[in-house]
Amino acid sequence: MDFPLILAAEAAKQQTIRFVWEAVDPVGVGIIVLLLVFSMCAWGVMVYKSLQMRRARKYNEYFESSFRAQSNVSAMYDKRITAEGCPMFSVYQEGCHALDQRLKLPQGGRARTLSLKSMEHVKGVIEASVARESIRLESGLIVLSVAVSGSPFIGLFGTVWGVMEVFSGAAQAGSASLTHVAPGVASALATTLAGLLVAIPSMFGYNWLVHQLRVQNVGLDNFAQELVARIESEHLEEGPRQAERAPAATTPRNRAHETRVQEPAMEPAGLEVG
Repeated sequence: MDFPLILAAEAAKQQTIRFVWEAVDPVGVGIIVLLLVFSMCAWGVMVYKSLQMRRARKYNEYFESSFRAQSNVSAMYDKRITAEGCPMFSVYQEGCHALDQRLKLPQGGRARTLSLKSMEHVKGVIEASVARESIRLESGLIVLSVAVSGSPFIGLFGTVWGVMEVFSGAAQAGSASLTHVAPGVASALATTLAGLLVAIPSMFGYNWLVHQLRVQNVGLDNFAQELVARIESEHLEEGPRQAERAPAATTPRNRAHETRVQEPAMEPAGLEVG
């Protein structure tokens, strides 16, 4: 390898970047600084959300295995176990709290069965908890969305402004030579480059985080359905269902009894003797 040529090329790149930076006007400098702030925010959100998704996935896997191994649905809740940062545990805790409130007796203790109306209330609490956890996991993605959609346009605005300034200055000076126009155009294009450097990593990070968020939401929905099914199997009373089926079974008999017509008794007619 020819190391002198490589070193010369690197020196030329550094000289080009320095030359373009020195030729940027104050508006271009302000836009580049703004895009730099956008880039720092976007990278911070990507790192934080990646760690959050990874931690939530590990906690959910551990909690789901522990939940399926317990003897009854309220076993972990009665032990007052806490698990911060686990979305499934938050859904489970709020659902069991609503279940405990519905099963409490005025004289103390806990009932064994739950009415259908109370079960609907517990189901609504679980669904609301799933929605809150989904919103919490989704928070912060708006920063990446703004960086992806807004950064290229901000950079393009700087480029248009710089080109306008270059041609305006060339017209006022009465000279449109390449040495007079090229530095300004190169510096104007620097803002577009800065916008793309912000938008491209943010786009890949946003798409990856959205995929992870969908996986988490599907897992929460499945767990919520499993939790509701287990609560129904353990605590929902069966009496109303049997009472609903009983009238349906006797309805045909009642209808047959109601529509039966009592026929009058026929007396034998007398016979005339001739």
